Amino acid sequence: MVETIVLEPRSWVSAHADYLYNYAFARLDHEEQARDLVQETFLAALERLDQFKGRSSERTWLTAILKFKIIDVYRKRNSGLQTERVDREPEQEFFEADNGHWKEEYSPRPLGAGREDALGVEDSDPLADKELTSILQRCLQKLPALWYSVFTMKHMEEEATDKILQELKLTSSNFWVIIHRAKLNLRACIQKAWL
Repeated sequence: MVETIVLEPRSWVSAHADYLYNYAFARLDHEEQARDLVQETFLAALERLDQFKGRSSERTWLTAILKFKIIDVYRKRNSGLQTERVDREPEQEFFEADNGHWKEEYSPRPLGAGREDALGVEDSDPLADKELTSILQRCLQKLPALWYSVFTMKHMEEEATDKILQELKLTSSNFWVIIHRAKLNLRACIQKAWL
């Protein structure tokens, strides 16, 4: 027997607001906008109570609604920006053509944030992790809006490339150039701030 999940809108704020806020803030890095999106998510969910099929948890359903609202923000940020046709040649020097990963000789150096154990594996240092996260957030904010949106959707949201192309109205070649240039800029920024 499949258990039917019953929605409890009266408990949404206490049960899900902090989680949804953190989710939105991590993707937008804007406190007020993150709070507004959480409120809009709750309102949209209340309007669509009858559309909840019970195939997921309440939190998963609310997060899905919030995710679409974040994509709308990315679209609005990028509306009016011209996506110029750009040449991929410089990026081919640094990245593998088939998968977009760093070529071995250009891959980022270890940041030295943790301590290596006897096997040479870095242990995580919570203070260093917090500092690195802070540096990453600052570096992300330095990216142009379109780059920030593309990078966040691809590497934080883990959206499929086809969906990102469709949502942000990009060509495949522009998408890959943006991803590569964002990686290059983030790498330089993090290494400069960290080292």
